[in-house]
Amino acid sequence: MSKPKEHLKTLIYTLPMPPLTLIVLSAILLSSLPSHICLLDPPPPPPPLPILPIPASHQLSWQLTEMAFFFHFGPNTFTNSEWGDGKADPSVFFPTNFDPRQWISVAKSSGFSRVILTAKHHDGFCLWPSDYTDYSVRSSKWRDGNGDVVGELAAAAREGGVQLGIYLSPWDRHDRSFGKTVEYNEYYLGQMNELLTRYGEIKEVFLDGAKGEGEKDMQYFFDIWFNVIHQLQPGAVIFSDAGPDVRWVGDEAGVAGSTCWSSFNTSAAKIGDTDPLYSQEGDRQGHDWVPAECDVSIRPGWFWHESEAPKSALTLLDIYYKSVGRNCLLLLNVPPNSSGLISEEDIQVLQEFSRLRNSIFTNNLAKNAVVAASSTRGEAGNSPFDAHHVTEEDIYTYWAPLEHQTGWILYIDLENTVCFNVLQVREPIQMGQRIISFHLDILNARGQWQKAVNGTTVGYKRLLLFPIMEARSLRLVIDEARADPLISYIGVHLDQYSNLTSLSDRSQRYGSKGVKFNKLKNIIVSSTHQGSLWVF
Repeated sequence: MSKPKEHLKTLIYTLPMPPLTLIVLSAILLSSLPSHICLLDPPPPPPPLPILPIPASHQLSWQLTEMAFFFHFGPNTFTNSEWGDGKADPSVFFPTNFDPRQWISVAKSSGFSRVILTAKHHDGFCLWPSDYTDYSVRSSKWRDGNGDVVGELAAAAREGGVQLGIYLSPWDRHDRSFGKTVEYNEYYLGQMNELLTRYGEIKEVFLDGAKGEGEKDMQYFFDIWFNVIHQLQPGAVIFSDAGPDVRWVGDEAGVAGSTCWSSFNTSAAKIGDTDPLYSQEGDRQGHDWVPAECDVSIRPGWFWHESEAPKSALTLLDIYYKSVGRNCLLLLNVPPNSSGLISEEDIQVLQEFSRLRNSIFTNNLAKNAVVAASSTRGEAGNSPFDAHHVTEEDIYTYWAPLEHQTGWILYIDLENTVCFNVLQVREPIQMGQRIISFHLDILNARGQWQKAVNGTTVGYKRLLLFPIMEARSLRLVIDEARADPLISYIGVHLDQYSNLTSLSDRSQRYGSKGVKFNKLKNIIVSSTHQGSLWVF
């Protein structure tokens, strides 16, 4: 019986003998070892090559936040308006109980780690004391003209450890320079400079391409704006219809396409006039990494109106599946009321929304599963790319198959029979988005593999909801991919709250550019409980 290699080394190198004899004996002993014994472990295989495009660090950081609050706040809050005409007296802005710490507290307790404020909406009113206009909080009676909404929110966000973003409307219905191309672009850059240099780190700059029909037309110097933003805030992503860092999803219902690529061609999109379907789905052949942000309001309007009520928590959960669960970030508008606080009825809905998400997704039924793969890059069982990494919530550990093979399958033994109806799959997107289509099978009582659900793209996160099934053994099959697929996480969950009939993709598109309607096809294939096939 062969001695362990450690003992063998000790034996060889402690015997008293001449150097040449030692060398010869070492060679003889090593050559006589059985083939399965090796003194040196083989080097780990190198990581797979990334497939372009890939996210920049600030885009990856943005994606990992998953959800953000949008705060629409300004004179419209007090005049019962959505699009102010820029003529409201500054004195109408008077939030008697303004408390941005409450805003941040609500965001954090609801699971949101980023907030974006409409520092200036289309009416041109500035929520900070700009040196370039008198149409701002400085001209209001609030705080005796010494108030600064942006400044107080920035301080509250820093204190609460929440990221801050800024919305600065290009369209300005108040300033007389609007329509004078050079003069207004200089004015806009001056205000952008104020916002990006006075208030600490800004993580997102939101550029709304909206402009009402019949309004003055003019050219925005977007390339110059982008350069200035990246110079002043290199960690910020820039949002617009066409990127360059984050794109609009193409609707204001919070719904991404059931196929949603982060790859995109910015040259094929125009700010203020882009194809909603292209924005929803992205571009499998795209050269640019521009993931989608899904904006939607908790209420019918974007600004607070006393007569309106918030959406239900179940509606927000449905939106979560169709935004975060489709490789996007959810930007949920929660408008403060005229007292300067988030309304209690909104808070109750947000707390319930948080409870539902936690109830479903904090319990991964596959956490302790035994996972095997059809192939593994490197030595199976001793590879940094082993299949067991898919039960770890870490984007930097992942399963990778052998190169240039097909038939990519992950076998999952849950060790016990469980009931579930949600599949979660993630790719390590820093390596590029790869998966084109996949499906999940369960091993049924007859010992046969039964297809449970189909999916298309994955990206950062894919969530698929289907009728409740009961099984112990599952297999995830990658049907098609742009390159060798990589999987960083698999979750199996039970959602006891969602109503599957609400999961059709019929939605109305309410754009700031005017009302648009774009009904997508309902792609639920069948709805029988046993043997059903659901596609999302």
